[in-house]
Amino acid sequence: MIAQKRLAALSAALLLSTAGVQAAQYFNRIASFPVALNAPEAEETSSEIITVSDDGMTLIYSDSPAGGIGFIDIADAKMPKAAGFLALDGEPTTVVVDGGKIFVGVNTSESYTEPSGNLATIDMASQSVEASCELGGQPDSVARNADGSLIVVAIENERDEDLNDGELPQLPAGALALVNVTDGTVDCDSLKIVDLTGLAEVAGDDPEPEYVSINSLNEVVVSLQENNHFVIVDGNSGEVTAHFSAGSVNLENIDTEDNGSLDFTGAQAERPREPDAVKWIDDERFVVANEGDYNGGSRSFSIFNKAGEVLFDSGASLDHLAAQYGHYPDGRSDAKGVEPEGVDVAKFGDDTYLMIGLERASLVAIYKDTGAEPEFVQAIPSGVGPEGAVAIPARNLLITANETDLGADGAARSHVMVYELAEADAPVYPHIMSDLDAAGRPLGWVALSGLVADAERAGMLYGVSDSFLGAQPSIYTIDATAQPARITAKTVVTRNGHPAQKLDLEGITLDGEGGFWLASEGRTDRLIPHALYRVDASGEIAEEVPFPAELLGEEIRFGSEGVTMIGEGDDATLWIAIQREWQNDAKGTVKLVSYNIASGDWGAVNYPLEAPAEGAWVGLSEITAHGDLVYIVERDNQIGSKAKLKSLYSVPVAELVPGELGGELPTVTKTLVRDFIPDLTSTGGYVLDKVEGFAIDANGEGFVVTDNDGVDDSSGETMFWSIGSL
Repeated sequence: MIAQKRLAALSAALLLSTAGVQAAQYFNRIASFPVALNAPEAEETSSEIITVSDDGMTLIYSDSPAGGIGFIDIADAKMPKAAGFLALDGEPTTVVVDGGKIFVGVNTSESYTEPSGNLATIDMASQSVEASCELGGQPDSVARNADGSLIVVAIENERDEDLNDGELPQLPAGALALVNVTDGTVDCDSLKIVDLTGLAEVAGDDPEPEYVSINSLNEVVVSLQENNHFVIVDGNSGEVTAHFSAGSVNLENIDTEDNGSLDFTGAQAERPREPDAVKWIDDERFVVANEGDYNGGSRSFSIFNKAGEVLFDSGASLDHLAAQYGHYPDGRSDAKGVEPEGVDVAKFGDDTYLMIGLERASLVAIYKDTGAEPEFVQAIPSGVGPEGAVAIPARNLLITANETDLGADGAARSHVMVYELAEADAPVYPHIMSDLDAAGRPLGWVALSGLVADAERAGMLYGVSDSFLGAQPSIYTIDATAQPARITAKTVVTRNGHPAQKLDLEGITLDGEGGFWLASEGRTDRLIPHALYRVDASGEIAEEVPFPAELLGEEIRFGSEGVTMIGEGDDATLWIAIQREWQNDAKGTVKLVSYNIASGDWGAVNYPLEAPAEGAWVGLSEITAHGDLVYIVERDNQIGSKAKLKSLYSVPVAELVPGELGGELPTVTKTLVRDFIPDLTSTGGYVLDKVEGFAIDANGEGFVVTDNDGVDDSSGETMFWSIGSL
């Protein structure tokens, strides 16, 4: 009941924050920077922990896979520039700045059983290493106090996750390191190691400190993630002044199955929090992201006081938030859900903000501190895997660092993203979100892949999800007149009353009888047939139309990507956009396939594709009939600066005269209607890959949506927007 009340309150807050009743302040993204620009020769790059120079003009981040730290010039916050990369002798784990010096924890361990590392001092102006202090173990988090006189390092000495299923203990034990700084120079002789063994109830002889933070009293809070414990240390003396368990929670209304459906009816009892990042809010309270490890993860963030009392816990609300935004990672349902990992706390004006990074959902949830239950403000779309964040209140900026790099072949790279706090009627994101169901649980959705408009009601659309929800194929009712657009209902596609299997829905059109025709993209290696399905208003499959042998004989994986209807009565014909060239297609052409519903006749025309850039392919994503034209979305498969083609074209209906399958097909002509790339960069992010849905409503207004790939190897970001009247 408590979880349902909290979710209802969250949804109400979302409605209020987007209602435009009065202007407030929100963080909106103004720029993105791919960190590969700093290390173009590296096969993989990352931005994990990030900090900023004292003047707020230069960002510094740790790049573990590339083995160094990167610099970004944000003098013009809307135009970040590469500002250098410094390779280090080891793996940088975190960075902090004091004046003109950067202090970096560097892991030099040869093995898990022989951990080692140092604290490197780097001159910012010359970007060179000045000195280093041996720490006697593997450093993880590093923090400095307010006046820069003290640096603390969590010496994790992490375990081997492949040894004994990652179970503790795995010695040597971790510890906390304290070191003094005088005039920007680290006094290595002052190094003090604080023993943390014998404190935690879980594997107390093998503490693994994860994260540290220092308050204005020089009190250090240390999270022991695997040990599910906190330790408070006097930074001046090194004395342990308090320690306590992070505790556990009973989770309700969560998705606990990695099964291709979003079902928030499960529960987990006595789930250990296993906290990761921790930050002091003030001298009495700290906030923590409960990411979890092998044995836990409560999917929440919590606020504790230093006496060990839990002042607030967010319960399942972060999972629900992600589900409403289309960012819920179903693949982590059986583990830790959205996996809160990063935390930052910053004061902008009179307001103290808490920023919670959701690693697997690729969102950052933002709250205002009230002294009691935090007030939800918004959630911002980050890159893939937000890990670190740093606020620059003097410039009204918030920066996120996103650690995941999916490769240099056109996939999403690691990005640093810049957000500005400014007055606005509503946050820019989300563009589309879902309502709650009758039981107060979120209508979870991901991977919108096709759109169609209601024939009579302006602004009313219907969308489908693709194979990422293979166990729960769904039709979504979308109110595009709301801001943001709202998914108000979810209708599961069924066969004999049960959720239909072996579907990959990529297209939807009205059937003229209150139901829909759906196009499923076949994939024979997964036994998913290329087919059309007619469903009634309840989602039950009333008719299945497999592709004919003439088509199936030349099929490949990339099949139906959209469907639309032209004509009525005996002339009613479905037209299907095939994504890419099949086996007998001439290079650079793809089929638009026709199916006459009354006669059962099949045919096709050729559609000429734009030439792809080197290393890319080009294909179709959607087909939509309106008046005398058919509109087709054509795109490449590239992301960010490599993306060259995301466009809308029109084809005259008069040219859609199908030729016989297997014979010579006529080729249609096309006209460019809109280049979507300016739209895709309009909110400060990188160009998303999959523009997949397009519909024209009863008033002639065009709407576009991107497919977020189910938050699987993607940022989870969905863009939904209007291109105005056609």
